[in-house]
Amino acid sequence: MQIHFFKYQGTGNDFVMIDDRTLTFPARKELVERLCDRRFGIGGDGLILIQPAEGYDFRMVYFNADGNEGSMCGNGGRCAVRFAADLGICEEETRFIAVDGIHEATLSDEVISLKMSDVSGIVHYEDHDFLNTGSPHYITYVENVAAVPVFENGKAIRYGEQYGPEGGTNVNFVEVKEENHIRIRTYERGVEDETYSCGTGATAAVLSYYTRHGSGSSVNVEVEGGRLNVRFESKGNGMFSDIWLTGPAQRVYQGEISAE
Repeated sequence: MQIHFFKYQGTGNDFVMIDDRTLTFPARKELVERLCDRRFGIGGDGLILIQPAEGYDFRMVYFNADGNEGSMCGNGGRCAVRFAADLGICEEETRFIAVDGIHEATLSDEVISLKMSDVSGIVHYEDHDFLNTGSPHYITYVENVAAVPVFENGKAIRYGEQYGPEGGTNVNFVEVKEENHIRIRTYERGVEDETYSCGTGATAAVLSYYTRHGSGSSVNVEVEGGRLNVRFESKGNGMFSDIWLTGPAQRVYQGEISAE
């Protein structure tokens, strides 16, 4: 069986994209893992299926690079919207469903703005914050994020005694550059490595930053692969709504690969 695939990236967070509106993609763990492998497959931080969904423009199904179906991926969602537009499913706006619920998005030639799920709480610890923005995120603040050994430190926290037994967590290291401007680096579970960008991580870092330092409702985020923006409405008591993740999403190439 030959699989027609597309490759998309959003600020360096890259995905294998499959048009699965016929519901025929053989979503086996070992196949997804091989397709995402950077040496023996296509290569990607994850794989996304676009499927039909009654009442919505499409369904987004996301798999981590390890082959397991994952929680929500913000940059993946933005890439899915661009892919859906390229397929003719939507134009300037869309409404779709993912594992964490309903999402809306608007798109232009330059950027995709994706509405994220509401956030209902941030847990503050002495050395970090923890919250769920569609995926679980650990946020810690550092003086110089460029010097942080993200893989080693992130892996230790992801599998550590606090979060490891609960399925692990994504880990974000945040440097405050100036007011409403942060830089982050992220260790992603499921990829089990640092990625160039993480949309739910950027969202989590911004909301954490707001509760500790912020005054505005829009924060610029530097990631290894470029720049994102997160805007939101604070409801108080760690509750946020109308959260929008904005940044570029582009097709890289397309091709065919054997499913065998």
